[in-house]
Amino acid sequence: MPKLTRKKAILIKAETGYSPATPTGSANYLEVTELSVEPVVSDEVTLDVIRPYLGNSQVLLANQRVNINFSCYLTGSGAAGTPAKWDAAILACGTNKAVVSTTSVTYTPENTSTFDSATIWYYTDGIRHQANGCRGTFSITAEVGQAPLLNFQMQGVYVAPSDTAIPSTTKSNQAEPVIFKNGNTSAFSIFGYSGILQSWSFDMNNTYNYRELVGGTKEVMITERAPSGTLLVEAPALSAHNFFTDATGSSTGTNTWQHSGGAGNIATVSCPQSDFSAPTYEDSDGVVMMNLPYMATPTSAGNNEWSLVMT
Repeated sequence: MPKLTRKKAILIKAETGYSPATPTGSANYLEVTELSVEPVVSDEVTLDVIRPYLGNSQVLLANQRVNINFSCYLTGSGAAGTPAKWDAAILACGTNKAVVSTTSVTYTPENTSTFDSATIWYYTDGIRHQANGCRGTFSITAEVGQAPLLNFQMQGVYVAPSDTAIPSTTKSNQAEPVIFKNGNTSAFSIFGYSGILQSWSFDMNNTYNYRELVGGTKEVMITERAPSGTLLVEAPALSAHNFFTDATGSSTGTNTWQHSGGAGNIATVSCPQSDFSAPTYEDSDGVVMMNLPYMATPTSAGNNEWSLVMT
């Protein structure tokens, strides 16, 4: 019987001590907008030998791993102080979580040699692919007229797939998304200037690698991060704000906005020490825009170059 492309689902569960977890149905079901998998990624080793005839040599697959990419809407759980369903995914991207009961969940960069990890089960119409020990990176994209997205690129240890039916799933702890627009989105500030924003992006830019050494553990390791992004604003008069001075100077500045779908579904994103690279002009409907690339930098205290607060 043919397998249908549209029949997909993903379950994700946080691991303890880099040991495989067992995701279950609705408890770990994550509603996503995009979902793709490279079910076996490997380094091909060709056994080149000299033979008295023509033809291919045998190929072995080394360092077998799985790549899973998915996106979900940047929404809260619907209840302040309760993590949303994407919690396990963002924690596996080198982040730390602080929960204030009935009030907030705050994500910030983590600094440890033992980052959190997750087990992901990916279903495609009756075939289950499993990836253990997943870690990776994430990005945020927000554009006027669209709902903001969290985008994840994850890698995990390969496990042989099986014929397993998609379990019964019910969406939970994922509030409905709202459009990125004036009214829903507010409190935008860039270097202290309340500009007119069209789009905003952030990429954690984690460096992660699969390692499988003799005597070691099959593991995906995060070894570095370089958070950066881009925003597009209407070009102001230089007397209102001079972004060229910001870019050519040595100072850093605020970079924040809030997106609200009501209590339990409010996201406040901040890169408080943003450092500009070269601004460029763009056109939008005949209006001059400024494209502002930035790097999110920490203070000397470290691990404070960005934050995502859900309230």
